Amino acid sequence: MTDLSLYRNIGIFAHVDAGKTTTTERILKLTGKIHKLGEVHDGAATTDFMEQEQERGITIQSAATTCFWNDHRFNIIDTPGHVDFTIEVYRSLKVLDGGVGVFCGSGGVEPQSETNWRYANDSEVARIIYVNKLDRMGADFYRVVDQVKKVLGANALIMTLPIGIEDDFVGIIDLMEMKAWIWDESGDPMKYEIVDIPAEYQEKAEEYREMMVETALDQDDDLMEKYLEGEQPSIEDLKRCIRKGTIALDFFPTYCGSAFKNKGVQPMLNGVVNYLPSPTEVKPQPEVDLEGNATGEFAVVDIDKPFRALAFKIMDDRFGALTFIRVYSGKLNKGDTILNTFTGKTERIGRLVEMHADDRIELDSAQAGDIVAIVGMKNVQTGHTLCDPKKPATLEPMVFPDPVISIAVAPKDKGGSEKMGIAIGKMVQEDPSFRVETDEDSGETILKGMGELHLDIKVDILKRTHGIELEVGKPQVAYRETITQVTEDSYTHKKQSGGSGQFAKIDYIVEPGEPGSGYEFESKVTGGNVPREYWPAVEKGFKLSMEKGVLAGYPLLDIKVTLIDGGFHAVDSSAVAFEIASKAAYRQTIPKAGPQLIEPIMKVDVFTPDDHVGDVIGDLNRRRGMIKSQEAGITGVRIKADCPLSEMFGYIGDLRTMTSGRGQFSMEFSHYLPCPKNVADEVIKEAQERNAKK
Repeated sequence: MTDLSLYRNIGIFAHVDAGKTTTTERILKLTGKIHKLGEVHDGAATTDFMEQEQERGITIQSAATTCFWNDHRFNIIDTPGHVDFTIEVYRSLKVLDGGVGVFCGSGGVEPQSETNWRYANDSEVARIIYVNKLDRMGADFYRVVDQVKKVLGANALIMTLPIGIEDDFVGIIDLMEMKAWIWDESGDPMKYEIVDIPAEYQEKAEEYREMMVETALDQDDDLMEKYLEGEQPSIEDLKRCIRKGTIALDFFPTYCGSAFKNKGVQPMLNGVVNYLPSPTEVKPQPEVDLEGNATGEFAVVDIDKPFRALAFKIMDDRFGALTFIRVYSGKLNKGDTILNTFTGKTERIGRLVEMHADDRIELDSAQAGDIVAIVGMKNVQTGHTLCDPKKPATLEPMVFPDPVISIAVAPKDKGGSEKMGIAIGKMVQEDPSFRVETDEDSGETILKGMGELHLDIKVDILKRTHGIELEVGKPQVAYRETITQVTEDSYTHKKQSGGSGQFAKIDYIVEPGEPGSGYEFESKVTGGNVPREYWPAVEKGFKLSMEKGVLAGYPLLDIKVTLIDGGFHAVDSSAVAFEIASKAAYRQTIPKAGPQLIEPIMKVDVFTPDDHVGDVIGDLNRRRGMIKSQEAGITGVRIKADCPLSEMFGYIGDLRTMTSGRGQFSMEFSHYLPCPKNVADEVIKEAQERNAKK
């Protein structure tokens, strides 16, 4: 039985290019897991093992790895920073106990850091902050800390201060021990000295230490009283208070350094050990029944409780399918039979492995608190609960966003279609934000994803990893439809053709719902004119019809249907008759209710050097963008805008041309808004032409 207080399940997350993967590499080097450092910019990082990751210098999949530091076991997940892959961050946070938010010393709090931070807040994950790249031009530790407070609304508790900045960055001041760590220029992380704080930093260090002590002692009234009477707290007491406040999300211990230059990583690792929670210190996972309602039970981290685990990632590699699981309670042995509560099927555990990026170590068992992979599971998907067949339970499942962009693909030769079907099947299992549909009329395969880069990578994987030659159509936008007017109407369905007939009469009001409300149904029928057992049939009829709008066949959103009256026949009425009536009522009434085409609006965040701001804003305006804000930084300007997705295809190329390759941008789905008439007419015309061909 291992001591769970020595476990730390942590994720490393940040904006693209803030240095997450490099930081992970340094941690692995310091903990003795790898002997030669791989660099991201050379395409040789250990945790970036997909070809696409090595070429583009970005992380796409979250990689799991295990290592040890000061007798503590770290299960680390290096997550992607690009917004199209946020799903990977989201599902990693779901199974982690703590996180390290990495921020770039010159870029500061960038758009993706905000999204990830928001996810981490939602998942209530304790974090420490590591301000990286302090050796970079324009780096400023204090500015980044300010941004963390302003932009993220997070209370950064400064634990270390930088000594020097940019090219002169040589080390850090540890405010807990009041000592300086100075590294030499060899780049060896182990070549450092712990010395007294340089005289010119003494005053600043004392000022920041006092702030740290006061914030920490807010967690303990007795210690605070003694402190106010002039008694200094011990280091043990301070650490205990900081640990308590970090786990309660009251503040986030903040470290600084340069992972690339191997400076400042050890104090951050000590911070993980000292302040981030072990599996037993986080809230236990709530259990739900098969309908998704909370049962009031929790999966408590205890080896003697029934087995509970969550599959949070499926990965296909050269050894077969790997299912990554986080064990929440109980124990799992090789050869055990477990139940998947989603499918209701049991499976036997053949092989258990501990992952180090894409190497593996065989295990005989895993227990509460572990993150391990099972080889060769057949029917498990992301978010499924695995449990003890004798004591079944479901853990709270994950919720994934809907895709906003789609492309049509077709294999160039006939033989490729079966191969493509198998490959896409595997990819859908691995990535829940990637969906696939077949257009029944045209027979085309439609891939749906979170953004252009997301689908680019998927097509690339199909071409290279699976060797399928593809023809790719142009990207399609996920338009939706809605209504703008309140309409009261009535419909009677009668059918008499020998034997028992069909009869259903409904009086109803159709009205626009709140944006984002989806579909609401309410019955205000009194006096039994439409018996209660037929209400669900009316609700179902409208709901099924909403999958196809009346303008261009896109799904209908944000509508409320209220059943106010109707009529029934004692013999001829049935649930089927009422469902048919409501489907016909939909076709009759929606065209009268002011149907309108709505389009996905993206939250766009553009970074541009100062001298190109005018061009970038002019271009965004041409793309029907609404400029929300501009913030001047040291190296350029960040522009936030809301833009329709349909105008953003190929934007990265245009942005690079405008800014001589120095501009960057990210975007994520925000909300739906009505299309301008000229755009709507064009989309509807295209849809009519498509339907005419069919």
